[in-house]
Amino acid sequence: MLKRFVQLFFIITGGTLGVFFIPELIQLLNLQDVAFLEKPYVDAILGAILFFLVTFWIVDYIVELIRRVEEALLKAPVTDVLFGSLGLILGLIVAYLVGAFLGRIQLQVVSTILPIFLSILLGYLGFQVGFKKRDELVSVFSMPARIGKKKGQEETDNEESLKSLKILDTSVIIDGRIADICQTGFLDGTIVIPRFVLEELQHIADSSDVLKRNRGRRGLDILNCIQKELAMKVEIYEGDFEDIQEVDSKLVKLAKLTSGLVVTNDFNLNKVCELQNVGVLNINDLANAVKPIVLPGEEMNVLVIKDGKEHNQGIAYLDDGTMIVVEEGRNYIGKQIDVLVTSVLQTSAGRMIFAKPKLLEKAL
Repeated sequence: MLKRFVQLFFIITGGTLGVFFIPELIQLLNLQDVAFLEKPYVDAILGAILFFLVTFWIVDYIVELIRRVEEALLKAPVTDVLFGSLGLILGLIVAYLVGAFLGRIQLQVVSTILPIFLSILLGYLGFQVGFKKRDELVSVFSMPARIGKKKGQEETDNEESLKSLKILDTSVIIDGRIADICQTGFLDGTIVIPRFVLEELQHIADSSDVLKRNRGRRGLDILNCIQKELAMKVEIYEGDFEDIQEVDSKLVKLAKLTSGLVVTNDFNLNKVCELQNVGVLNINDLANAVKPIVLPGEEMNVLVIKDGKEHNQGIAYLDDGTMIVVEEGRNYIGKQIDVLVTSVLQTSAGRMIFAKPKLLEKAL
């Protein structure tokens, strides 16, 4: 169908050009004696036949080019196409206005050739500006009006602040705890999953390394759970920042543009967000905050599972993963014993509890 359409276009174009240019070609070749060549419809038929014959050589290339452009447009996000088209239209409008002014100049080069050049140049520049500045334009158009609000609208402001965007990074998706946090209702508003994060997650899931592949597939399963099973609103951000290579930098820029919060458990990304005044929610900070507080002298029942680094030490763990170092606990490996907390050490890696067997305390 597309091939026939291209051929029809060439036939109509050839017929139109034949009416205007074949008479001049006849005069150039001194064929004025041939009477039927002087008729306009004959010139149109000859031009249409010539262009139709040309299509046998170039129609396949034109159809292939059109299909490639079509595939590129279908793959491109709607925002890219929309703002690129708006920029192109604005560029052509400016070129038309400038061309109308240049048309008054009595110089053929300026009045005819220069407007064509300006149309191509300004159309291209308009498309590039609209395409590459689409994220800033989206943020400008979506930015809520905050000027001139009355005091009676403070409740509305509070509701809008509660509906802020939560932008997930790759590490927090693979971690998996984000699904449980969303289910408990500690996160509100809209969950945003950028397209470039999905691509990185898919790349991890397709890795040849078994561990990375399993982590990537786990992340995809977590996303399906959040999107299908939870009541929270989930949106996919289709845009990208082609001038930025690192995913973390893209997340920071997206959070700036949308005034959203980055949800992560990456320590380095957390620091970068703080340095650039971007809101960040760290899952590890939340986990440390909700860990039970243990004070020296408290009693607890633990299972010693292995020996420690120091002599006669045993190692146990709480349900949340907090490590307990049991002094003189090596002899109790594999046993459930009562221990007394002696001290608690808070490190960057988490909380560490030191204890000693209660039986030993009674013996002393």
